[in-house]
This record gives sequence, structure tokens and C-alpha cells, in this order.
Amino acid sequence: MKRYILTITISLIIVCFFGILGFSYFRVTKEKEMLMDDLNRRARIIAKSLAPAGMRFLKNPPAGDEEDLAERLAGQGRTMGILLCGVDGKIVARSLALSDIGNCEGFIAGDETGSGSENIEKVFLHEESGMTLHTLTYPLKDKNQNLIGTLTIVHEASYINERIRSLIAWTTLSFAILAFFISAMTYLISRRLFEKSIYKLLGWMKLEKDMATPPPTESLLKPVAREVEKLTARLRSARETAHEVSQEKQVANLWTPARLKAHAVTLMGNKKLIVVSNREPYMHVKEQGQVRVIIPASGLVTSLDPVLKATSGLWIAHGAGDADWGVTDSEGKVLVPPEAPSYTLKRIALTKEEEEGYYYGFSNEALWPLCHLTHHRPLFEEKDWSLYNKVNQKFADEIVAECKKERPFILVQDYHFTLLPKLIKERRPDAVVGLFWHIPWPNPESFQVCPWKREILEGMLGADFIGFHLQSYCNNFLDTVNSLLPVRIDWDRFAVLQENSATVVKPFPIGVQPWTERQTLKEDEFLKQASKYREDYDLKKVRLVVSVDRLDYTKGIPERLGAIDRFFDKHPAYKEKVVFVQLAALSRVHIPSYRELVKQIEEMADEINWKHRSRGWKPILLLKDHHNAQTVYTFLRMADACLVSSLADGMNLVAKEFVAARESGDGVLILSEFAGVARELQEALQINPHARADFAETIRIALEMPVDEQKRRMARMKAQVTENNVYRWAADLIGEMIHSAEENPNEKRKTHDGAVTF
Repeated sequence: MKRYILTITISLIIVCFFGILGFSYFRVTKEKEMLMDDLNRRARIIAKSLAPAGMRFLKNPPAGDEEDLAERLAGQGRTMGILLCGVDGKIVARSLALSDIGNCEGFIAGDETGSGSENIEKVFLHEESGMTLHTLTYPLKDKNQNLIGTLTIVHEASYINERIRSLIAWTTLSFAILAFFISAMTYLISRRLFEKSIYKLLGWMKLEKDMATPPPTESLLKPVAREVEKLTARLRSARETAHEVSQEKQVANLWTPARLKAHAVTLMGNKKLIVVSNREPYMHVKEQGQVRVIIPASGLVTSLDPVLKATSGLWIAHGAGDADWGVTDSEGKVLVPPEAPSYTLKRIALTKEEEEGYYYGFSNEALWPLCHLTHHRPLFEEKDWSLYNKVNQKFADEIVAECKKERPFILVQDYHFTLLPKLIKERRPDAVVGLFWHIPWPNPESFQVCPWKREILEGMLGADFIGFHLQSYCNNFLDTVNSLLPVRIDWDRFAVLQENSATVVKPFPIGVQPWTERQTLKEDEFLKQASKYREDYDLKKVRLVVSVDRLDYTKGIPERLGAIDRFFDKHPAYKEKVVFVQLAALSRVHIPSYRELVKQIEEMADEINWKHRSRGWKPILLLKDHHNAQTVYTFLRMADACLVSSLADGMNLVAKEFVAARESGDGVLILSEFAGVARELQEALQINPHARADFAETIRIALEMPVDEQKRRMARMKAQVTENNVYRWAADLIGEMIHSAEENPNEKRKTHDGAVTF
């Protein structure tokens, strides 16, 4: 610290020195100009006053008293004397002090003819006999403006140099004293501020047992405080992991956050894990003038959050919250979770144009419908593709900048970043890159309509492994690559072999987080909340069939409403006894097709309600909002049956959420055969959402199913969901990353600085 303060003080002294130098030069120059101007004016006044007498002397030279004129001003002030010269260069009169001057050469103010531009006043400043002399030569002209001679006034000007030297000395001394006091005060104040900052930081470290509160932000040691905060986050994470593992009573094959943390620490050690996704795990938003933290409802967040906490990793995502940038540092980073920081979230800023083209455009109007075979035409715009490339490159730049010399482990999420694995590998060939695809992969015939199909596949194959939910998606991907790229497929390993690399393709079916780990309702709170909902929505005496979806055309909501309509047509006895509740979250409303879907669903719900309603009862309750976890949990527990009628879905976690929420072990799941989860939950009543009559009949079967049969089916599904939860999915991904890193331990790898490691 002393060295730092000393450096500041020396820097300040140097700045003061050059400041003094510049100011002194300016003052001296101005002072000299002022003194010279004053002397010029004095000499000019004398010359003009003596000019008439001088002209008479030139026209009628006196016999012997010429010295009288020349001596009139001699010795007056600093005036040494005068010199009167004719146009022929002869001296007409001069003062005794100027007796050394033998002729008028150099004192004639014009040429011999008396014409020309030199018939002007001349001023000289020169050194002679150890003195500084100031001479002003004034031209004398007759009435016809003809030059008849010159009158030279000579002053002793040594006092100017003396004044200048005195000014320099006093200015330098004054500023030196001022610089000394400024430097001394700066040193003392800086030292005091540093000591105060250190005491504040030490006080925070001593008083905050868990250091969950942020360090003092006004501290001059803010960068140090941030590093201390990161260090405490790592220590806290390690302590929590050790505590959870020691306290956890493990059930065979059951994955928990503690077990996942221990698994990640065992496999990765001090290796840094970087997760890349479009959606951020923690979002800061402004509500009523206050900044609030929102955790998006996402299986991705609940699964990878414990891993990053255990490894003190880095999550890179698009910063979409309206208050996101108010809490980040200059690098766009913030420690999360807010209540107990354990890892770093780095936010990437996108322009409105980039978000429109990359996210709403190519990702969700091209790739999304391309991969979901719902007969919804994908839109391929070159501008969107260009922005998609640009954003992928922007993320690649940020990722590579975060990679240090050690080998990085990078887990890329979903279809937003198909180009990212290759972009990373081009600059960090040593990186271990995994890509998980959360949506279906279509057959080769469907995918080949994309104009940039080869660029997308080549970008994805930069990864060491690619994960899908189902084996069928893996097969489709390998068939697509085999038909479009000059590569070899190793069907035994399910790997794509290229000239210098191999990409393994495996299924990793994602699970859900147990409801008991979330901020859900206790039993008495649930009963109170359920009673409130039944009161508010007039659901007291009816049975509920519930669906929870984003308003997306892949979810089959219009087909579902059509089946509800057919159900009441065929079974009118259920009128006033059953209500279908649709919890719907608005999604991608910037895209016209999504706005049209919302309008279509609202019109269908109104039409069906108008058709079947009676005595205050209506068959469909459409609740459009961003529903929180408590609301979703309450309705899933209240439901007699849950409808999941996706036209195409990579997995669909709502089905698993319903099973996980059934505390009493009853309830019926009606599940589309086109959802990926249908491969796991075989005990659900599976339907084809396009077959409206069969769909309606399945709803009747669900409502009439005996409780014993419900519990038998639900018990099997619950065991499946509990065992294959989201933590097991994350553990499998981490294990595959480590396996990819160790598969070829002796292969040469180039690091980012060009060095070769083994």
C-alpha cells in the first residue's frame, strides 16, 4: 500500500513539475512582452517629441553645440542617449554615452533614395559591452514624405533580464512550495482513505460469518473486495458441499443436489466449467421502482445451478432483464445466487436488431419449426442468418476471452448456438466442448430444406459430444450428417468421425427437480391456496382437468380444445361437473404466427364456452399469465387429470412435473405419443392429439378410472421420475465431458497462445 501511495505522490510531483514549467514559461513570455512593449512606447514617445528639433538640426546644422540636443535626455531614467543621422550615413549629433559609434550604419531606416518598404521604424535588442541595449530608430521625413535622416533612441534594458530571472525564481519557489503541500496532503489523505478502506474490508470479513452480504462497494479496494468475494464464494461452496454430502442419507440410485455437487467436485476437481445458454439463470427486473431477482422456470437452471455452485464455474448468457446491467461490473459479470454467491454470471448485451434476427428470427422462425414436425413452415431469411452468425461469433469471442491457459470445459445449450462449438474449437482446439439439444431432431429429408444445413452441421460437429433427449433423435442426427457431409459414422460408438476429430452422439433424457426442493407450499398453505382458487374461479363443486403450457403451436392447444368440445358433445352428463383449466404463458409474441395462435385459442375457448355453458358454469377456464411455481404446483395437485397433447416435443417436462406433484399418488396423465417423455412414462394414457374422437374418449376413461388403477400407474411413473431426475441428467453430462477429455490423454493439443501441451 505504501508503495502504491508513494507512486501516486511521485506521479503528482512530476505532474506539478511540468505544470510549473509550463506556467513559468507562459508567465515569463507574457512579462517579457509586457516590458518590451512598455519600453517601445517610451522610446517612441521620446523620438516623436525630439523629431522637430532633429529635423531642424539636419537642415541647419549648428556650429558647435550639437551635443546640447543629444545630451538633453542622457541619463534620464534608463535612457542612455540619442543618435541623429543623415541620409548619407553621417552622424549629425550623438550623446557622449554613444561615442563608440563611429557611423550610422544599421541605423538608417530606408534606402538611399528614401523610398521603399524599409522607410519604417526599427527596434533592436542586442548585447554590447556586457549590457543589454534597446534601440529604436525613428525615420525623419519632410513635408513631401522624403526621408532626410533618422533619430535613434537608446535605452539600457538589462533590467528586463533581471526582472525575468526574478520572476522565474519566485514563480518556481512558489509553485514548489505549493507542490510540496499538495503532495504531502495527497499522501496523507490517500493513506487515510486506504486505511479506512482496509478497515472496512477487514470488518466485513470479520463480522460476516457467512459473508452472504456484498462487501463495501464504496471502498477504494473494490477490485480487491470483488476477488475476496469470489474467494469466499468458492470457500462457501466447498463448505456447503462437504456439509451436504456428510449429512445426506443417500438412497440407492437417487441423485440429489449434494450428490451432484460431490460428483462434480470428484470428476472436475478445480477445473472450470463454463455453461453457455440464451436464457440466464438469474434475471434482474424492476418492479415498482425496486430491483427484484427472478429465477426463470427452467429445468436447465435447476440442473446446472448446483454444478456451477460446486465448481465455482461461469455461466454466460444473454442479459435480457431490464435491471440486469445495473448490478454487473465493467465486464458484465455478477456473482450469483444473490443470497449466497457461489459462481459468476456473465451477461452478453445484444442490440434490438441482433435479438430480432438471432433469437426471434433464425432461432424461432427457422430452426424451431424445422425441428418440430408440426407442418408449420420455417422462414429462412438471409438477414436473420447473418445476425445469427454474428451473435454466435460474439458469444465465441467472450467465451475464448474467459478461457485461461488451463484446458476449458464448455457446455453449450440448445439450438441458439449451433455454430458455437466450431468457433470455439478453431481458437481453442484443446477445449472440451459439449452441446445439448433440448428439442427434437428431424429426419434428413426434413432438415435438408434448410439453406445453411451444412454450415449448421459443421458447427455442431465442433463439439466433442452432442446430447439429445431420445435415441431416435440421435439416429436422425447421424442419418442427417451421413447424408449431407463427407464423414464416416461409427455406428458401434454412435460417433461422427472426421479427419482430425470425433463427435459422440448420445441420449441424455432430462428430468425435473423434486417439488420438495422448491419454494412450494406446505400442506396447510396448499389447502388454503386451493380453496382460494376454487372460490375465485367458481370451481367448488367440479372436477378439474389441467394443462400447463407456453402458448406455442407445438403444444397442440387448439387440438386439445377441439377434443374438450367433442368430449362434452359425446358425454353431456359431465357438463357442470368438469372444468378444463388451461394455464398458459405468453411466448414470443413478437412473432406474428404466435400472435395469431393466441387469437385462435381465445376465439376457440369463447366459442366452446358459449356453446356448452349453463347456469354460471363454463367448460374452459383460460388463464393467460406468467404463472409462478406455487400456482402451477397448486393446480397440478388439484387436478383429477393432466392433459399434455404436444404435436411435437423434445421431452415436455410438464408431464413429469404433474407426476412429481401427486403427493397422494392418484391422478391420471393423458400424454401425447409425440412428446419425448412418452417413451419413459408408459403408464400414462397415450393419445394422438390429431384423432379428436379418440382423444375425447380418453378424457372420459381418465375421469372414470378407478383410484386403485390410478395409484398403480402413478406409482410406476413416480418411481421413474424420481430416479431419473434433473440431477442425474446433469451428472451424466458432466461424466461425458470428463470422458471426452480423457478419451485421448496423449493427443497433442494446441493452447490459445500457440504452445503445445500433452
